[in-house]
Amino acid sequence: MTEARIKECLQAIQQAESQGVLTAGAVQNLGRWLTEPQYAAYQSDICDVVEQSDFATLDGLFWEVIAFGTGGRRGPMADFGSATINPRTIAESAHGLVTYLKRSGEEKSSSAVVACDTRNNSVEFAQLTASVLAANGLKVYFYEKPRSTPQLSFSVRHLNCDVGVMISASHNPPADNGFKAYWNTGGQVLPPHDKGIVDCVYDAGEIPRVDFETAKQEGKIVVLGPELDDAYHQAVLAMSLSDQRELNAIYTPLHGVGETACYDVLQKAGFDGIQIVESQRSQDGNFPNVDKHMPNPERFEVFQQAIELANKSQAGLILASDPDADRLGVCVRGADGEFVHLTGNQIGSLILDYILRKRKAAGTLSDDHFVVETMVTTPLVAALSRAAGVRIVDDLLVGFKYIGEAMDKYGPDKFVFGAEESLGFLAGQYARDKDAGIASLYLCEAAAELHRDGKTLLDRLDEMYTQFGYYLEGQKSQVCTGSSGKAQIDALMQAFRVAPPLELGGCVMAQVRDYGDHELRSLPGNDRVCEIAAPRGNLLFFESTPDNSNVRVAVRPSGTEPKIKFYMFVSSRVGEQDLNQVKAETQKMYQAVQDDLMQWVNARLAAMESTSQA
Repeated sequence: MTEARIKECLQAIQQAESQGVLTAGAVQNLGRWLTEPQYAAYQSDICDVVEQSDFATLDGLFWEVIAFGTGGRRGPMADFGSATINPRTIAESAHGLVTYLKRSGEEKSSSAVVACDTRNNSVEFAQLTASVLAANGLKVYFYEKPRSTPQLSFSVRHLNCDVGVMISASHNPPADNGFKAYWNTGGQVLPPHDKGIVDCVYDAGEIPRVDFETAKQEGKIVVLGPELDDAYHQAVLAMSLSDQRELNAIYTPLHGVGETACYDVLQKAGFDGIQIVESQRSQDGNFPNVDKHMPNPERFEVFQQAIELANKSQAGLILASDPDADRLGVCVRGADGEFVHLTGNQIGSLILDYILRKRKAAGTLSDDHFVVETMVTTPLVAALSRAAGVRIVDDLLVGFKYIGEAMDKYGPDKFVFGAEESLGFLAGQYARDKDAGIASLYLCEAAAELHRDGKTLLDRLDEMYTQFGYYLEGQKSQVCTGSSGKAQIDALMQAFRVAPPLELGGCVMAQVRDYGDHELRSLPGNDRVCEIAAPRGNLLFFESTPDNSNVRVAVRPSGTEPKIKFYMFVSSRVGEQDLNQVKAETQKMYQAVQDDLMQWVNARLAAMESTSQA
């Protein structure tokens, strides 16, 4: 690369910014990558794209520096680019993590553990991470074969490591990957550590590396064997609450690592009647036999092959884990023979109900025990907890790392269960991240006990609704990609704050809980009522005046994906009313709320588009 060529490219970039085809963030990051020596290996390729005047591609590659969100760094893979997952940004992430660890004063064992899931390039990225950590003086424990995120969390604690890294993009499409950073608790990195790591990432210059194979031979990188698999499995199996094992069910890992977590645990537990979906069993980062190659168990479409197998075998329950096996999706056969896709809120409520009933009968619960959920998780979890006489912690921001933090804050020996609406669940002290392994064990035990009594999980849900009220929740998202998408998300959040919707589904909104500005405001005037003491985060709640149909809506930007999320909550008392009638009326209300909300959002987006074109 000649200085003259770089200078010409920088001039072209400046001109592109003046013409409005490159954002300021992309210009700044391109400037760094074209002028700083640590990026020398990429500069010729970047110039090739500049000289082709492909500024749309460049903007997508460089519009931001990927930050640590609720799930670490996650995004599309590319050969280079500050806004993508690539060898440089993976190495920066590893270097930033170990640099911050050494500055933090919390380095104790000088060790780390690294794992990855089945995604494309995951093994290569994991080896690169291990090489960087080892070059910085850490002893690295390494999983050569893909393993689950909860096993990584368990391993950090089991091996007494200072940090851990999981290479995964969870349920994202095949083009994505990510870097999840874990602290010595086994939980994902929390503030202020996350910002400190990002600062170290941004300051990274030349990054030291050792040769991976040489480091293995020298003992700087230690390959983990099957004994760690067994230790994790035994930690989960030790949580068993029942010896009922008669269950006809189906399980699919969706081409991820779930067989090593969920299926192996269930087999060791003695659930011989559970079949695995062979067409989705192979570990494959392209997710070839999953609808639209989108392995998200929140999507009913991913269950279609499992349903075909279930219909052949007359199974009444289907389980599906996402690629890194930290989340569990469920379908249950209804009375009409069709499968019902459960929400994360319903699954969490069923698991908690099972745990509370079994532990209360065993006399292992006290008023010191506690259950944890995030603020966007169903209020039914709180209702179940209070009825059982245990404490509920339900004022947490979105992200399972906050549940892990609460476990240590309030005492892990008294922790009963943690749940978040996006299919994340945990019980026990062995990990600090959500685990489809323990969720599958408890759900299968609950289903087996109900089957013994001639009931299904759906029957138990209806019994809970009759006792506690009918809770209906759901979620919609507005995807906004790239630098312009971030601006749209920011503008939408501002619109919600300044002039929120005053009525949704015919229900008047009475107040706003703003966890960004830390205040409660009354509507319609949007007037400040008082300060709220809950954690600070970019999250808004709009709430109706409580009546027979209580309505709440939460709004927040995703911490891991380019979207803004809307959570809707509608609940109704049942009492002496017919449950099916209450369900129908509540579902009608929910649909009206959703329709009005999205109409409001689309009107704001249209106004933004009109303004940008003017």
